[in-house]
Amino acid sequence: MKSLQLATAGNELIERDIPQPKPGPGEVSVRVYAAGVTPTELSWYPTAHAKSGEPRLRAVPAHEFSGEIAELGEGSKGVSIGEAVYGMNDWFADGALADYCITRPEWIALKPRHLTHAEAASVPIGALTAWQGLFDRADLQARERVLIHGGAGAVGVFAIQLARRRGAYVITTVSALNAEFAKSLGASEVIDYKTVAFEKIARDIDVVFDTVGGDTLQRSWDVLKPGGRMVTVASNSESTSDERVTKAFFIVEAKREQLMEISRLLDARELRTVVDITVPFSRAAEAYAGSVKRQGRGKMVVIVGDAAKGQQGHSA
Repeated sequence: MKSLQLATAGNELIERDIPQPKPGPGEVSVRVYAAGVTPTELSWYPTAHAKSGEPRLRAVPAHEFSGEIAELGEGSKGVSIGEAVYGMNDWFADGALADYCITRPEWIALKPRHLTHAEAASVPIGALTAWQGLFDRADLQARERVLIHGGAGAVGVFAIQLARRRGAYVITTVSALNAEFAKSLGASEVIDYKTVAFEKIARDIDVVFDTVGGDTLQRSWDVLKPGGRMVTVASNSESTSDERVTKAFFIVEAKREQLMEISRLLDARELRTVVDITVPFSRAAEAYAGSVKRQGRGKMVVIVGDAAKGQQGHSA
């Protein structure tokens, strides 16, 4: 089967033919139609290491996908061959930039009915990260003030919508180009981070949800009210020695129950996803390299399988 693998040196991605994986006990094989792109993934620890800590070579990236159940491993329950599903798989396993990938029933759910595979592939990591950060970690409540950094990004678009649904007052940082877009998602206040220091405007914040990290994260501590909560998902926060950042940082987990509720909201039009651009498999390496022109909103998606099932949105 075709796949895109990380070269043994550097961050170059190379197309290779590899054997089709077989699901083990409790696993399922998914025929991939579309996969979401997270460019920073190429530098993550699981991309270069096995769970044991040993070096890992030729990793296949992209750990969110939409496709069809192709094969069941022994003891797999709750799914059937032929079902259209979306979800995630193990960070340490080969991802979805291949004809097939391996996952588990508890990490996937039925694909939202009215979404194409391309649209569905843009959902899992962003929506689950926003859900878990706002609700599981920060316990966001109605009428609280939340500051969301990177509101136009793949995580931010869901964080704005979910925070607004909870009844929070949403402030977000985006570029001026995306100001009206952020308001359309539910932001009450929009700060152009390129021209205005957000800490001059955002005050007495109950929850900061950070997707940017670095200097933006460090400047955010001062806008929190006493007892305020910080949540960050920025990958550059993972290796910090700052104890406050260590406590604020988390990595998303695949959870079937949450994916099912997200599907329900998407099908009810109470939540929407945003596909920035779709690219064919032949240009996936360019998407990771940052050489594909984007709008800067939502998620890039690679069409892996049947274009008629996966293709929708803007094409490169």
